[in-house]
Amino acid sequence: MILPAGTTVAVADGETIRMFHNTGVKPGVHLVEITVASPARAHAGSGARHQLRAANPDGRRLVEDDFAAATAAFLNKLSMDGTIEHLVVVSDPRTLGEMRKHFHRDLKGKIIGELAKDFSRRPLEDIASLIADA
Repeated sequence: MILPAGTTVAVADGETIRMFHNTGVKPGVHLVEITVASPARAHAGSGARHQLRAANPDGRRLVEDDFAAATAAFLNKLSMDGTIEHLVVVSDPRTLGEMRKHFHRDLKGKIIGELAKDFSRRPLEDIASLIADA
């Protein structure tokens, strides 16, 4: 995948989010990590509707769903204020699915790629290679 200059890359899981900015002038992937504060949990994840039963066996899922919803709200805000022009989201499949439920229409129009991979704890070079090979 060739990213336009200025593309934002969000790499998330149920606990963390890392943000990158594509600084490449020529076609390609040249990521620089951006320091961002962790999104505030909003208690808006789908897990909030479930009780701790067979459908949702542990509280960890509730926390992860809540973080995914908060991450989506954070990305929505960045999209609405014009900070995000293009976005690539890299996340494990479960978290990505939860985040999709909360993406605003404006943000959905700016997503140029979604990769269902758990790369949140991987080095920058691995993330850049994953995107370049997609």
